Amino acid sequence: MSTEETGRLDRGDGVSLAWARLPGRGPTVVFLHGFGSDMTGEKAQRLCAWCQEAGQAFLRLDCSGHGVSDGHFEEGCIGEWAEDARRVIAAETEGPLVLVGSSMGGWIALLTALAMPQRVAGLLGLAAAPDFTEDMMWEALPPHDRQKLMVEGILRLSGEYGELVITRRLIEDGRTHLVLRGPIALACPVRLIQGQADTTVPWETALKLAARLESRDVQVTLVKDGTHRLSRPADLALMCRVLAGLLETGEAG
Repeated sequence: MSTEETGRLDRGDGVSLAWARLPGRGPTVVFLHGFGSDMTGEKAQRLCAWCQEAGQAFLRLDCSGHGVSDGHFEEGCIGEWAEDARRVIAAETEGPLVLVGSSMGGWIALLTALAMPQRVAGLLGLAAAPDFTEDMMWEALPPHDRQKLMVEGILRLSGEYGELVITRRLIEDGRTHLVLRGPIALACPVRLIQGQADTTVPWETALKLAARLESRDVQVTLVKDGTHRLSRPADLALMCRVLAGLLETGEAG
């Protein structure tokens, strides 16, 4: 059984990005974490164990300002975090990839696949949250909070999972990376798992994303009592089953 290697990638500006990698057969499964999360969460750990047992190559990473990577969370934005993911993927993997994105990681996975479509053989979104800075943050803010954010550049709110930090840079950069406003030019197989009891990402987002994708091989699995975390034993088992099926498709094999 292979042992996970860990390392850091110098981004070239004084920020180093942490990663962990399992050698194994391709395609390499790449886990992309959520907003304010990191590569040590339950889904990432379960995927690592599953890939280790299956002999599957696996990579996980912390975007800047997350986990043990350098950088300040409040200074980050979607474009920067997507570039972090691409840098680590380019440096630490070869050949085809299957991207697994949790929440914000689902948006990062889409941007990564659009940037390197020739390498992405499949994509799995777990409560994927494309365009969340606009549709789930900005749209939910009352006028006085929007004004405060634009003037002061930062807004701190109490959220379901603790303090929620929103910056003007996050919102403005997010608007340059929106993907749900038109067709998404990806042809690879895509699987989406979405809880219908998710109070962070509306479950209809998964259906909207499925409709926007140009791929003809898109499947959506709705978990009626599933929350945003999708980290119960049954949720994690479902994730692994769906990933196994995705890896078995001709395109991802």
